[in-house]
Amino acid sequence: MDLSGVKWDYDRAELIADGIVHGIGLSAALIGVTALIFYATLWSTSGQLAAACIYGIGLVLTLSVSFLYNLYPICRTKLYLRRVDHSAIFVLIAATYTPFLQRGWDDPFLFWMLVGIWTVAFAGIAMKCLLPVRFDRLAILLYLAMGWGGILAARSLFTALSTTTLVLIIVGGVIYSTGIVFHVWDRLRYQNAIWHGFVVAGSAVHYSAVVTCISGATSS
Repeated sequence: MDLSGVKWDYDRAELIADGIVHGIGLSAALIGVTALIFYATLWSTSGQLAAACIYGIGLVLTLSVSFLYNLYPICRTKLYLRRVDHSAIFVLIAATYTPFLQRGWDDPFLFWMLVGIWTVAFAGIAMKCLLPVRFDRLAILLYLAMGWGGILAARSLFTALSTTTLVLIIVGGVIYSTGIVFHVWDRLRYQNAIWHGFVVAGSAVHYSAVVTCISGATSS
């Protein structure tokens, strides 16, 4: 079925595979975020707890919306879910930045970078909601630009975060970026499930980075 230039032609096996990947990712996220917030409540500063909550909400929201959108029956409603799904990616990127930049937000550059990341995220959400489909490729470039824009803060983050945290951030970014190859390779069978597998893997690595960031905050 083709609605406004968007095609969903995955067969039953592909949908089952995609559902399994989403189920694993969402279940792990719910458990992991619960543990993270519990740990942050006991041991972290109020600022780091707030950042952990923002990150956790962004992660669970994004995976939940993606699960619903990708497995929803093909109908007009699926188009609206597509807008929410693509918008949620902007939320996830900005939410993932939040715990790391919060660690160093006494540095004016990192503070304003956090403001800038969320500003770009809201602009991306507006683009996806008001102009769906038309700027899909631009949105992918914007996702990548936001994700790797952290390089601009590398020098400041070196003093705010541990080496372990920084390595995990980079590894997670590489996994996400590699997965985009499969996201755009729409002629490959199981392409959607593979892409979401990379998303789940990248999310797991970035979750580990957030955990080490929170742990570093409690020990500093």
